[in-house]
Amino acid sequence: MFLTNLKEDCFPRSFWLLIIVLTFSNLQAQEIRTVSLQEVMKLAKENNKKVLKSQLEITLAEQNIKERKELRLPDVELKGMYSRITNITEFKGNGFLNGKEVTKAIPEIYEVNSTFKMPIYVGNKINNAIKIANQENEIAKIKSEKTENDIELEVVANYLAIYKMMELQKIFEENIKEEKSRLKEVQSLQKHGTVTKNEVIRAELQLSDRELNALTNSKNIKIALHDLKTLIQIPENEEIAIDTTSSLDEMNGLDPYDFYMNKAMQNEEMRIASQELNISKTELKLAKANYLPSVHFFGNYGFYYPNYKFFPPNPYLYTLGQVGIEASFDLSSLYKNKTKTDQANTKIKWQEMQSEIIKDEIQDQLYKEHTQYQEILEKFVVVDKALDLAEENYRIVKLKYLNQLVLITEMVDADNALLQAKYNKISTHLDAVLKHYELLHTAGIMPQS
Repeated sequence: MFLTNLKEDCFPRSFWLLIIVLTFSNLQAQEIRTVSLQEVMKLAKENNKKVLKSQLEITLAEQNIKERKELRLPDVELKGMYSRITNITEFKGNGFLNGKEVTKAIPEIYEVNSTFKMPIYVGNKINNAIKIANQENEIAKIKSEKTENDIELEVVANYLAIYKMMELQKIFEENIKEEKSRLKEVQSLQKHGTVTKNEVIRAELQLSDRELNALTNSKNIKIALHDLKTLIQIPENEEIAIDTTSSLDEMNGLDPYDFYMNKAMQNEEMRIASQELNISKTELKLAKANYLPSVHFFGNYGFYYPNYKFFPPNPYLYTLGQVGIEASFDLSSLYKNKTKTDQANTKIKWQEMQSEIIKDEIQDQLYKEHTQYQEILEKFVVVDKALDLAEENYRIVKLKYLNQLVLITEMVDADNALLQAKYNKISTHLDAVLKHYELLHTAGIMPQS
């Protein structure tokens, strides 16, 4: 009864409602969403800002095609004009401004007319401009595909790095329990006078070092998880965790180098280089088109007042229309266009050389990743054997230590060796998964999420 009265007397009811709402909100904000590797890859393709930007670039490229196609449509213009004019003054006498004679003019002039002009032949410039727009659209699509694959690989690398740190954290936590238990044993032995104070200090230092490592690693996990949230655009107030229970075995063995090499020759970078070469060739056709004449269909029709086709002018409204074909040829292009054509030819050669450079870089990268992947796979047997040896060594040294046959320094060394062996096994497996994705990324055959 006292507490109830205190709540009502000291704080209004709305205050307690606010506390309840805030508490509920905090609980919601602290909900942790567990995501698998496939889920984060899918979320990145759907939400990552770089991916969304690349999709907008496709839209811009498609709109550019429509704009180029509109060049085939006629140009239509409607214009009107109103003006007032002075009388016409003629000087018919000898000398300057002599023999002045004024003719009355109709002071107001009205015009309303429309014109149109449609290209019939312009050296195939319009078709080539549309062709370039289509080629640029293909590049935009390939770049969008590449952006998705790049982001996917970045997500995989981030995810596996977190996975590795979380497994390391488990090892640290297990080791800290072991170190605490050992410290109690050493302190007990010191009380019985069987070990020195130095042994206790060494055990305390080892425990302190493990706790510091665990603290640093836990903070690194938080930073990496925040980076992952940014990649997949998870809200700031939503916490995520990776699913370490799901299978990461995406390797499915290692195919021969030639298999990946054949795929890599059609990866995004090679296709972009090929399209850029095609654009350079089309630009050469555009440059050569300047040597050709242009032919347009044109027409105009208008209302005019007064009729100044006669003199003196007639004060009547009249109409006049015209339709026909107009041909033009720019003679200056015969001597001005040569440099532009030479530039287009040089650009083709440059683009061909660039394609070869990209091809060589892909070959080197692919060979490196294929060899490294093979090396990691061969490490599996080694790290498994190393872990077995480290566990056996730890067991023997621990038994000797409990029987006071070895110093604590040997126990610490055995402990460190076991920790390293455990981490190496986990790290090697995760490195193999990442290297497999890197190999698929270079080959342009990233799995679809």
